[in-house]
Amino acid sequence: MNFRDLVYRLYARRVEGRLDHDQVPKHIGVILDGNRRWAKASGGSAVQGHQAGADKISELLGWCDETEVEVVTLWMLSTDNFDRPEHELKPLLGIIENTVRNLAADGRWRVHHVGTLDLLPPETQTVLKEAQESTSHIDGIIVNVAVGYGGRQEIADAVRSLLLEHAEKGTSFEELAEVVSTDLISEHLYTRGQPDPDLVIRTSGEQRLSGFMLWQSAHSEYYFCEVFWPAFRKVDFLRALRDYAARHRRYGA
Repeated sequence: MNFRDLVYRLYARRVEGRLDHDQVPKHIGVILDGNRRWAKASGGSAVQGHQAGADKISELLGWCDETEVEVVTLWMLSTDNFDRPEHELKPLLGIIENTVRNLAADGRWRVHHVGTLDLLPPETQTVLKEAQESTSHIDGIIVNVAVGYGGRQEIADAVRSLLLEHAEKGTSFEELAEVVSTDLISEHLYTRGQPDPDLVIRTSGEQRLSGFMLWQSAHSEYYFCEVFWPAFRKVDFLRALRDYAARHRRYGA
């Protein structure tokens, strides 16, 4: 261990020691941004950047487990990412599939897919379904893997699901208009039954949501981190939790 690593560990331990565990967010959403820019800065390829980002996920979940976080949502592939060239998208999907398999095989996490399955290749769909089914019994952190996810698409899918459900019941449009509410729409979101994210972390210095959990993040706190996702460290995670704990959440009051 060199001197720099020693200083880093001591500082991380100091930050963790001052963390108020009563103020830890129960649901954290993470926008895993900066994989390609990290790879470019280090002289690697986009695929190497995506793989390094995937490898970081297990570390993050370990830190969440240590701090008693209950739900983690990982934005791994957006609907906009389908515009990327085939030579980048295909290996990225392969990395995502392997990552999801590893999460399911770990035995500690309950994997749940959020996104539109129909947009994904059959092999990716199968991996996501099998991971969700094989971990449904696990009483651990819920890990939402947002693959083929877009916030506007989620709301559109929720409204579509709501309309179809009531059409099957024979509910008229007039009757539905009387009962429709934010709670009713929430029951049809990809994350139905889960708490909304308390904290949303975005790496790489970008300060926008880009459509991430538009409905659920209405009262979320945001933490924008300059570091690229593959270089995200435990101390960066602890700083985000410390920053969150220092905020006074008013919920409009």
